[in-house]
Amino acid sequence: MRSKGYSGMSAVLNRDRDAMKVCVTVAFFAAAFFVFALSNTVAADPIATLRGGEISETLPAPVMAKPSEETLRRVRNYPEQPPTIPHKIKGYQIDLNAYKCLSCHSRVAVGQSQAPMVSVTHFMDRDGQVLGSVTPRRYFCNQCHIPQLKVKPLVENTFVDVDSVLGKEK
Repeated sequence: MRSKGYSGMSAVLNRDRDAMKVCVTVAFFAAAFFVFALSNTVAADPIATLRGGEISETLPAPVMAKPSEETLRRVRNYPEQPPTIPHKIKGYQIDLNAYKCLSCHSRVAVGQSQAPMVSVTHFMDRDGQVLGSVTPRRYFCNQCHIPQLKVKPLVENTFVDVDSVLGKEK
């Protein structure tokens, strides 16, 4: 024999289950409506790409650009901008076992290589403690530093540096 409390609980569960079915059904139809509306919008108004053509077209990949051979340090546009890499890095091994960048940019190597030493910020851990060597969280150079390529910009650059805004000459 069932107790009165159990049948009351069963009624509540059935009611909640029915409400859930209604919510799922409404969500399904709403999602179907938005997918239908979006597909009609995309078909009516094609999206252009920066390479030319439409997004639905399959175009050949562009030719790989040549690295810039400019050896002078580039001017930075804002104080904390990471410097760019002025040389080829293809084939450089950067992982837990080898760190090619430090063969020229470490404290002990800069005397012979004449390359700039990595920033002192690369020796700090996340708590601001200064370490004796580059912190492992700074091992992936290409996360911030990039080589420059000889390419035509995809969009016009309208960036204005702070000195120009303040009216100072470079």
